[in-house]
Amino acid sequence: MKYKILLLDPDVKKNEIEYRELSSRGISVVTARNVAEACRLLREDGLIHVILTEWDIPADEGSSTSVKGAELFEAFKTLRFEVTVFLYTDQADLPYFKTGGSLSGYFYKGEHDYDDIVRKIRAEVINSKSRAPFFEKLLEYSRKAKDSWHTPGHASGYSVKNSIWVRDFYEFFGANLFRSDISVSVPMLDSLLHPTGVIKEAQELAARAFSARHTFFSTNGTSTANKILLQTLLAPGDAILLDRNCHKSVHYGTILAGAEPLYLTPSINNRYGIFGPVPKHRIVTAMDHALAAGKKLKVLILTNCTYDGLIYDIADIVKEAHKRKIKVIVDEAWYGYARFHPFFYPCAMQAGADYATQSTHKTMSAFSQASMIHVNDPDFESFEDRFMEIFNMHTSTSPQYTMIASLDVARKQMMMEGYGLLSRCVELAETLKKSINSLSKFRVLDLNDLISEEVRNDGIKLDPTKLTIDVSKTGFSSREVEHLLLEKHNIQIEKTTFNTVTVLITIGATHSKLNRLFLALENIEQMSGNRSPSKSSGIDDSFLKLSPIKFVPRFAFYSEGEVIPLRDAADRVSVHMVTPYPPGIPLLVPGQIISKEMIEALNHYRDFQVEIHGLTEGKLKVLTAADEARLEADGYRILDVDKDDE
Repeated sequence: MKYKILLLDPDVKKNEIEYRELSSRGISVVTARNVAEACRLLREDGLIHVILTEWDIPADEGSSTSVKGAELFEAFKTLRFEVTVFLYTDQADLPYFKTGGSLSGYFYKGEHDYDDIVRKIRAEVINSKSRAPFFEKLLEYSRKAKDSWHTPGHASGYSVKNSIWVRDFYEFFGANLFRSDISVSVPMLDSLLHPTGVIKEAQELAARAFSARHTFFSTNGTSTANKILLQTLLAPGDAILLDRNCHKSVHYGTILAGAEPLYLTPSINNRYGIFGPVPKHRIVTAMDHALAAGKKLKVLILTNCTYDGLIYDIADIVKEAHKRKIKVIVDEAWYGYARFHPFFYPCAMQAGADYATQSTHKTMSAFSQASMIHVNDPDFESFEDRFMEIFNMHTSTSPQYTMIASLDVARKQMMMEGYGLLSRCVELAETLKKSINSLSKFRVLDLNDLISEEVRNDGIKLDPTKLTIDVSKTGFSSREVEHLLLEKHNIQIEKTTFNTVTVLITIGATHSKLNRLFLALENIEQMSGNRSPSKSSGIDDSFLKLSPIKFVPRFAFYSEGEVIPLRDAADRVSVHMVTPYPPGIPLLVPGQIISKEMIEALNHYRDFQVEIHGLTEGKLKVLTAADEARLEADGYRILDVDKDDE
């Protein structure tokens, strides 16, 4: 058996007998006699998946105080929520005790039925954790070697494996990929658009794993997941509060929904060019001002954690939104693993958010584009039909089954070994940080380096698996360091700002990879010679002083417009989104007035050869006078909220 059982009983003699009986039946058992010892074992050993515990356990060795019942079970669940807890006790009158709803079962010691205990434990672990129902069914079907008289056209790979021109394609990906690329015509593999079988089972297991009421698989990434939720929760004329630091899919979702965006300016670290969380007071004030102005504010959406690993005190923000009857969506594209280790608690679902979207492919073992939508909204059933209709609107009728299988397997892996993998990630990140900081020209930034003064008291935390490295002392720009790492050392990093590079420590990290990165940075440091430290261009926070949104983005977006040079665009209204990469934050959205500051900001990014989406050869599309007159006449002019976000 690959997992272990923690047997918890203060009675030494009973503990020894129970250990012997369970071990003789093929169970791997570790024992503890007090809560402190049990918690230590849970922290240190990620293979422990089941606890058999008495009702009343001493707090520590020799302690006169004890922890019992619901308080005891909650202590274990707080430390390792995925652990299955069984009450194993001499107490026969269980109905008179309050268990807190954390138990998976009960065994009475007086029956001495060890075979039943082992059988029930194995069944519970399989049914709730270690199964991957969709992947297992896909594997079963692939092994049946059915003749294919349906789509896809490659027919289990036969069209390519015998080809004189493209056989290398088949050989590269292998037979199993083609055998498992199967049509929706196969009933035993269920339908993603209307799941009633193994996909439904897989989604239910995922909901349990991520502490959601419902979970839905998305095979076109979190970009599509965000758009599905926004179209579900918003209608034309509704308003949404969103941070300017959000993914562009949120802006596109707002356009599709026909909603009015109310933008929140994030905190800014001028020295390193990093956009951080929105200050908490700014979020609360914006909600109150919008509601006071008569806005139909329905949704608040935040990105947690940020691209740079900065983590909101999300639970407090959710409470403030719910006081005002505003639904909360948390884009957890970079934080999907947070449920599986107390170091990262709370995830959005724990914090009470109504919805979370997660890029399972970004930080876990799913294939690219494989994401999940988690639902915690108590009102969801009242509009579930609408959600499913919009889900169908955005989802292919021919989804990639290997992608669905990867979501199923990623969930299984995180339930069975997520705690251990994440513990290792945190340790590796600390090791790499110390190694890099031993160099003289590179430094890993700490929380205090990354956040600005305006959020210093907001309870912001830092995800240590996202390392932002200051490269300015090398004299190289971050782009030059990125180029050297890629071309000379064969290392691809995650992103850069003007004077930093960011690397991610994922569950696939190894000591070899860490040491290769360190040696590469050491080599670059030696190459830098006596170069003068590069000057930070920084970010002028005036770049993010938002010019007004003049028209509802959806209707500005569908206007014909005209293309003009950026230098002539002052006081005109943008038709498209204009987004510099990095940092990937839209400076302009459809319907927004183009201010002189915005033009200056875009020229600043162009000077540093930053890629800018929506700006082609120095030109962009703006509304014509006729477009503006039509939008005004049709009632799509936005009346600005007079807001003081300080």
